[in-house]
Amino acid sequence: MSRTRWWSALAGCGFALCLVACAPGESPRGGDGGLALDRALGAQSGDEDFLKVTAAPDLRFPRDHGAHPEYRQEWWYFTGNLATAQGRRFGYQATIFRFALGDDGSSTGGDEEPSAWRTEQLYMAHLAVSDIDGRTFAAADRFARDALGLAGAQTEPLRVWVEDWSIAGAADDAAFAVNLQFQDESMGIDLSLVAERPIVRQGVDGYSRKGDDPTNASAYYSLTRLRSTGTVHAGGTRHEVTGTSWFDREWGTSFLAPGVAGWDWFSLQLDDGRDLMFYRLRTAQGASTRWSAGTLAGYDEAGQWQVRRLQGDDVELTPRTRWRSANSGVEYPVSWTLRLPADDLALEVRAALEDQELNLATRYWEGAVDVTGRQGEKTISGRGYLELAGY
Repeated sequence: MSRTRWWSALAGCGFALCLVACAPGESPRGGDGGLALDRALGAQSGDEDFLKVTAAPDLRFPRDHGAHPEYRQEWWYFTGNLATAQGRRFGYQATIFRFALGDDGSSTGGDEEPSAWRTEQLYMAHLAVSDIDGRTFAAADRFARDALGLAGAQTEPLRVWVEDWSIAGAADDAAFAVNLQFQDESMGIDLSLVAERPIVRQGVDGYSRKGDDPTNASAYYSLTRLRSTGTVHAGGTRHEVTGTSWFDREWGTSFLAPGVAGWDWFSLQLDDGRDLMFYRLRTAQGASTRWSAGTLAGYDEAGQWQVRRLQGDDVELTPRTRWRSANSGVEYPVSWTLRLPADDLALEVRAALEDQELNLATRYWEGAVDVTGRQGEKTISGRGYLELAGY
C-alpha cells in the first residue's frame, strides 16, 4: 500500500529460498496469499543485518530513485488510468520489488567456486491491465535473481528491471521522466511518463510510521500525477493511449506492528486539482489502527504547492458494496464512502471493474476506481486506484 506495498515483502520472505533454488525461468506459484501478513511484514530474524527507518530520510535525487540494499525490501510502484482518443478506457499496474536475502544467497560448500547465480538480492515484478470497457482483467508476475544481468537496479541513468520488464529514464531532483516497458504474452504496456508535480513526502517528511515501535516504518514518497502516453496491449490489440499515472516509492526493513492483518489504500486524482492518498491499517477484527495516514496535496489559489498530512481520525471510511472472487472465494469491499469531515468533503469511490483481483504468487485486489462527491455545494469527480490486502 502504500502502496505501502507490504504484501510485496510478504512475497519476498516466502519466496526467498525457492527463488535461490529454482532453475532459470522457474517461478514459485501459490495464488493463495498463504503467508501470514503480520509475521512476514513485522520484525523478522535477521533484521539486525539491515538498517531500519527511524526518522525522516535525507532524500536526495537521483540517488533515492535507485536501490537501497542496506534495507530489507523496497518497491517502485506505478498505477494509472488511460484512454484512447475514442474514449476506450484502461487501467494498469506495473511494479518491481526488491528483497534482500540477508546473506550471499548461495552456498557452495567446501572449496568449490562461487556460483554465477550467487546473489544477495531477489526481484519480483507484477503487471496488471484492466480493460474497463471490454470488462476484462489480466495479471502476471516474474521473478529473477540479481545475477547475470537478469534483474537489478541502477541509478544514473535510472533503470530497474526484471528480465525484459523495465523502468528506465532520467530522474533527478528537478525532473522525472521514465519509460515503462512490461510485455507479457497477452497484455502489456509501453508508456512514457513525465512528472507534472513536485514530490510528495509521505508521513513526516518521508518518514512513514506504521506502529507504536518507531522502527515499524518506511521511507515513502510519491509522484501523484505523471502525464502518460504510449500503448496498451489488451484483447489482442495495441491501443494508443494517454492519461495520468501515480508513482509510489518505499523502502525499509520492518513495517507492520503486531496485530495488523491488512490494509485499504486509496490514491485519488480529483478534477479540482487535488491528489488524495490514504491507507487504513486494519486489525484482524476489521478495526482501523491509529497509524492509518495519508496526504492531501494540490495548488492553492495563489499557485503555491501545498501538502497536508492526514491522520487516521481525519478520514472516515465506510465500505459500501462487496464483490466475491470466483477464483479465490474472497470477498472484497469494492466501493466506499470516504469523508474528510473537517473539509466537508464526501467522496464515493467505486471500482471501475469489480474483477481486478491479482491471484498470483501473492493475492490481493488492486484496480482502477471512479470518484464522485461533493464539498459543500461543489460537485467533485475523479479517478484513481484502490488496493485491498489481507482479505
